[in-house]
Amino acid sequence: MSSSPPSVLVFAASDPTGGAGLQADLLTIASLGCHPLSVLTGLTVQDTRGVESMRAIEAALVERQARHLLADIPAAAFKLGVLGSARNAQLIATILAENPRTPVVLDPVLASGRGDSLADSDAIDVLRNALLPRTTVLTPNSIEARRLAGAAPDAELAGCARELARLGCRYVLVTGTHEPGAQVVNTLYDARGVVRADRWERLPGGYHGSGCTLASAIAALLASGVPVEQAVLRAQEYTSKTLAAGFSPGHGQSIPDRFFGSR
Repeated sequence: MSSSPPSVLVFAASDPTGGAGLQADLLTIASLGCHPLSVLTGLTVQDTRGVESMRAIEAALVERQARHLLADIPAAAFKLGVLGSARNAQLIATILAENPRTPVVLDPVLASGRGDSLADSDAIDVLRNALLPRTTVLTPNSIEARRLAGAAPDAELAGCARELARLGCRYVLVTGTHEPGAQVVNTLYDARGVVRADRWERLPGGYHGSGCTLASAIAALLASGVPVEQAVLRAQEYTSKTLAAGFSPGHGQSIPDRFFGSR
């Protein structure tokens, strides 16, 4: 019997399209050679155009899923997406605190690409106060970075990243898809300032699940033992390829192809 690949445990809500959410996380993690584990935090009604509704999974059931799973299979990394409720976020923070050596990648999905809200003010408070101190790499877009930092919509992003690092994140990767410019600039910060900035071609159209893909790729690479800075770069390279190979199965945004070139 061969040895087991490293496992990545995902806490996230479902996405029936497979473009984003839990399904996208599992596809990404598997494509990078890790074994995906999953705890469902919410059920959504959505398509490639946006989220129509979401129902949070009861916190007690989220906890039972996670504890039963972790008692059997150790996680080499955690990836957090939409958590469903403030109560879910709080109990997940407790579980992370019980696994302090396991890297955590937090994709703070506060809204869908269309702008549908996926986190209320109570959940954001728990993100700031309980989850950020447990986070190895936070992956907000510029809108999320400003909101989490409590800053104005046009606030300078370096200052927002400093505030998020002050709240406990080891690294903050601010993605630039919502900022103007011919290129997308993704900037990695730590408590001292800019660690690296990477520029990518801005592709036409929109993509459903690009942020999920990036965060899950970072988690998979960290689970495989890749150092943070290298994992962030390699995850961006991977995500760029999935977007370039993306496809449009529906009437909304394109979906990244996590198995690009394999069909």
